[in-house]
Amino acid sequence: MKRRSYLLKACLFATGCAGIVAEFVLSTLASYLLGNTTLQWTLVMSLMLFTMGLGSRLSRHIQDRLLDRFIAVEFTLSVLCASCGAAAYFGTALVGQVGAVLYGYAAGIGLLIGLEIPLVARMNETYESLRTNIASVMEKDYYGALVGGVLFAFFALPHLGLTFTPIMLGAVNFTVASTLLWKYRGLLVRRRWLTGAFWTIGIGLVGLGVCIRPIVLFGEQSRYRDRVIYEAQTPYQRIVMTEWKGYHWLFLNGSVQFSTYDEARYHEALVHPAMGLAASRERVLILGGGDGLAAREALKHADVRSVILVDLDPAMTELARTHPVLLEANEGALNDPRLRVVNRDAGRFLEDADELFDVILIDLPDPKGPDLARLYSREFYLSCKRHLSRGGVVVTQSSSPLYATRAFLCVYRTLQAAGFSVLPYHTTIPTMGDWGWVLGMKAEVVSAEALKERAMGLDFSGVETVFLNREAMVGMAQFWKGVFEQAGEVAVNTELAPVVDRYYREAEWGW
Repeated sequence: MKRRSYLLKACLFATGCAGIVAEFVLSTLASYLLGNTTLQWTLVMSLMLFTMGLGSRLSRHIQDRLLDRFIAVEFTLSVLCASCGAAAYFGTALVGQVGAVLYGYAAGIGLLIGLEIPLVARMNETYESLRTNIASVMEKDYYGALVGGVLFAFFALPHLGLTFTPIMLGAVNFTVASTLLWKYRGLLVRRRWLTGAFWTIGIGLVGLGVCIRPIVLFGEQSRYRDRVIYEAQTPYQRIVMTEWKGYHWLFLNGSVQFSTYDEARYHEALVHPAMGLAASRERVLILGGGDGLAAREALKHADVRSVILVDLDPAMTELARTHPVLLEANEGALNDPRLRVVNRDAGRFLEDADELFDVILIDLPDPKGPDLARLYSREFYLSCKRHLSRGGVVVTQSSSPLYATRAFLCVYRTLQAAGFSVLPYHTTIPTMGDWGWVLGMKAEVVSAEALKERAMGLDFSGVETVFLNREAMVGMAQFWKGVFEQAGEVAVNTELAPVVDRYYREAEWGW
């Protein structure tokens, strides 16, 4: 009898582990395929917890054949968990309703998870008193959830990705159901039906494991106009590269980062004005820019002695070091002996650093979500200021002043609030539209008017460029009528009030 109790609780530990990972997988899939990470995690987790409550309520109506029904629940969970990734990509490719698919799976899986604990508790009441039974059953489920969370963060997502992690989850539930089926088959009422389910689902899981990569690639390809030549899931983001007529595009979590067709217009504008205005160019810090393209431009200056590139994702910087497409694009910049890569959060790096830099280039993704909005905050820019030499320059990409005007102005105002004299500028990049940057020097060193005047006189003839020259710089510093008249209506972005995220999401993108 005790053995049965131990086995039931071991099964619940395993299903608790699988259940929490299922929640994380669906939340991550929703974030990648639908965007807005904070919203998707909130919706998926809340929906699953709600339906778990419904499942617990429904369990009161199950009055007999508890073991049969628990095994059936586990077999059904194995099917839903294993197929959720494939279904999400098919939802993208075939019906265009990935949200309905993902939320439907979240509700179904949550409902079945909610049935598990009451069924195990009722089966286990034969072996333990009520007080001990409830405590031990809940304990094993919660311990399993902890193990599942650790496995998802440190093993499943980085090594199996969103392709094979769902199949692993299905295998866990399948193993639980199969163990109980074969060990206690003499106690089952619907043994023949459950045995048939065992063989059918087992063969299905093997078949799905064989076919899952083409399915995911099919769904991935449907999201992009051009041929996908590389895709990978890291603990931090989804990396996709596409190709069209010899040009390549890099996407992170579905958002375009650059195209080799015109990336020089972006990276030259990001790097060379700051390098030209700085009193010295010996020590350069790049925050973000794991593709190595900003580093390529910085290293064109002969007087650069050291470059530190801080990018959160080691998979991205390793790709930039080794993948032929990126190696050709960045001209091997990440292999230059003057450059050192640090794989850390940019904010944490600045908190711990004790160095001063002459130029800080901020090449981070757009401020979508609180995690990225933090890196566009007044506090973050104050930290940059503390690490700038007296005549140093900081510059940040600032989204589109045309389509995301309030987000652009928010970055402009926030740099001012951090004590910088600022120079906003922009240019048109064919694959991205009108794009902007905001450059800053310490206000005690130079006024905004003097900074602009110095920028207009920059001579870029000493560095090899595709697009940038003095005339281009003069044009980039000019804006259309009324842009900065709105600045007074825009709040400063802070860590406690990350308004830039809201401004960015309110933007009316023209493509």
